[in-house]
Amino acid sequence: MTSLLSKPTIHRTVLDNGIVVLVVENPAADIIAGRIFIRAGSCREDREQSGLANLLSAVITKGCDGLSSLKIAEQVEFVGASLSADVTSDYFWLSLKTVSADFPDILNLAGRILRTPTFPELEVELERRLALQDIRSQQEQPFAIAFDQLRQLMYQNHPYALSGLGTETSVPSLTRDDLVQYHKTYFRPDNLVISIAGRITIDVAVALVQQVFGDWRANPEPLPVLNLPSITSQPETKMTPQQTQQSIVMLGYLAEGVRSSDYAALKLLSTYLGNGLSSRLFVELREKRGLAYEVSSFYPTRLDVAPFVVYMGTAPENTRTALEGLGSEVDLLSGNELDAEALQAAKNKVLGQYALGKQTNSQLAQVYGWYETLGLGVEFDSEFQQHIAAVTATEALQAAGRYLLTPYVSIVGPESAIY
Repeated sequence: MTSLLSKPTIHRTVLDNGIVVLVVENPAADIIAGRIFIRAGSCREDREQSGLANLLSAVITKGCDGLSSLKIAEQVEFVGASLSADVTSDYFWLSLKTVSADFPDILNLAGRILRTPTFPELEVELERRLALQDIRSQQEQPFAIAFDQLRQLMYQNHPYALSGLGTETSVPSLTRDDLVQYHKTYFRPDNLVISIAGRITIDVAVALVQQVFGDWRANPEPLPVLNLPSITSQPETKMTPQQTQQSIVMLGYLAEGVRSSDYAALKLLSTYLGNGLSSRLFVELREKRGLAYEVSSFYPTRLDVAPFVVYMGTAPENTRTALEGLGSEVDLLSGNELDAEALQAAKNKVLGQYALGKQTNSQLAQVYGWYETLGLGVEFDSEFQQHIAAVTATEALQAAGRYLLTPYVSIVGPESAIY
């Protein structure tokens, strides 16, 4: 599949107060979806306040000026809409979806929530306890333990080293005042992207956003500059004994973020290695050698240094063999060019999955708002597809040679198997 995906028309407007409005007109269904992005995430937290952005995402919909948590829920559920918040390392977002007739009311509600959250003390305390439960639950999951220790090995004192949930030490100390300060600092119109897709015209969409957010003025204080620490590559191995029925073996490599010219090649290599039942790792290590209960790879999109990870769940007695097998398969990428058929199959898979990820209004609002929030611009939609299609076998080999050499290693499993 060499043809590029069709691109819907995206209208971009910047309001006087700095809000970027993206609109995709899609009249096929009587649904409108919206995403409101804030250019702030867990990477903006101090280490001792780890989990703050996650706590804010849980509490922000639990009360705003004039409305309790119950009243907000009633307004949303009365019209069968959806409204929720979430956060990643690089950004925060509020998600909404409703039938076209109710969109103005739900957008107005979202505006009130974003602009005047009350962070009720009881809700803060409840969500803090729930966050601690999630943290403790993950400490019992071998995959979560392995990935957590891999992140800490790779990222050292970088914000990406910590889970967005926070830690058992940091979360209990988070206060309502901390939430208020974070909100005051980053929730401002000149740090906002609003992406809308569905049965709505550009003029109506912009007018609605102007009505809800147009009088919101930015704090005169400039946004804090994000100074992320540099990372010194020091690959090492960490093993954690746990009484489980399988061992988790993870290899991590420090790769580049989304702005790198190697981004497309690394996406293709990750897809070739571990995406799906036809991937190299699945065929070689599970189907042919019977080593893996599960085996895969991932290379998430990050603004800063991104992890390129391969992992396997295997029987404890196969732990060492699994480690050697994973390492050998990755090493092949920097020693041999992919043949034309394998490279094209990886391209087809990436582009096909990309197309499937833009079928609904919610997906459209997410994708274009996400690109704008990361500073890539909506044109990255077509640029990404072009870059994927243009990657050569030589470029993929060179990217592997730059990044996929000596791994960080994280292993979790029975003590007798890992030592």
